[in-house]
Amino acid sequence: MKHISKLYLIIIFMALVALSFSSLFFLKESQNDKLRELSRYVIDDFQQGLAYENADLLSFSLALAENGALKNAITSDNEQEAYEILSEITKRFKKYTYIKTLRIQIFDNDLFIFAQSWGNASAGMPMWWFRNDLDKLKKDKRPKVGVETGRRLTFKATIPIQNGKTYIGYLEVIKFIDEFAKKLHQQGIELFALMDKKYLKDAPLMQDFPFLNRYIIANNNFNKKLKFKADFIDWEELESMGYFYRDKILYILEPMYNGAREEIGKYLMILPPESVITYREKYQNRSIFTRLSDSDVFKVVKLWEKPSDSYRDIEDKNLIDLLPKLKKEDRLDLEQKAKKVLQEYSKDELIDIILENRYKTKKIGEVR
Repeated sequence: MKHISKLYLIIIFMALVALSFSSLFFLKESQNDKLRELSRYVIDDFQQGLAYENADLLSFSLALAENGALKNAITSDNEQEAYEILSEITKRFKKYTYIKTLRIQIFDNDLFIFAQSWGNASAGMPMWWFRNDLDKLKKDKRPKVGVETGRRLTFKATIPIQNGKTYIGYLEVIKFIDEFAKKLHQQGIELFALMDKKYLKDAPLMQDFPFLNRYIIANNNFNKKLKFKADFIDWEELESMGYFYRDKILYILEPMYNGAREEIGKYLMILPPESVITYREKYQNRSIFTRLSDSDVFKVVKLWEKPSDSYRDIEDKNLIDLLPKLKKEDRLDLEQKAKKVLQEYSKDELIDIILENRYKTKKIGEVR
């Protein structure tokens, strides 16, 4: 009897140990799922901000390329006048907007520097040997925008300038990535723009920039305390999972692509403990519908408003929708029933159904 009691105790003990390990495992998995979802939410916000930076820079470039005085300076080959126009534009932006690092330059049709807003000492210097991306722009004349390597890692929008139908040169607007990092800081995200070290040979202005892991930190306004912490995290896990969580700090890694969709580095986003709490609350309080795409929301609302679409009732709709899913031998009886149902519909109702199925939007037509 004593032997049986001991056996029961051992079994119970082993079961409790197994249960504890299972609980810890599921708790960890649950936490990982939550961190994964939170990271995705932060990345979505980040990508929207990145897209806005690119769109804003491209819009400004397109508008500036229509500047009549600038076109006149280019066509009359007046480098000094072009420099003065560009310089005045950047001065106004620095004075009246948050953009303090805006730079503008113009290349002629042969890809030589024509004018630069920060000084005209480089006028006449060829850029075709240094900038492979410009050769493609010269051929297809398509505007491009994105984060680009060079003397520094920057946002660049490069577009052709036209005078009527004639191409007279190329305009490039440059903005340092530090200002994007400043915006994210105000939202509670500390950004480290990490450029792959292989681009360092063409970046003379970044030779003394610090490294993090095997990357060069491209923005000067990074958080030095968090850099020290990031030096000692498990980078292998961070690169494998896309996120890393330690000491209540969340590290998120996202690929960095240039305008040609080539990976040139990484974005490391670090959320301090207070930012993790803020973003977690924002994510948890977010309506379920904001997690759906616009088309998903449209479908849900449409189903609420009229679940039967243009059919008279949901039974008719289900019957017609079912037909294509059945095998031929199973369709015979239902086809006869469907014909009888549709014979009760007017011509206009049938047109609505046909057009709705084809274009997914309601149309009104008339049978002649």
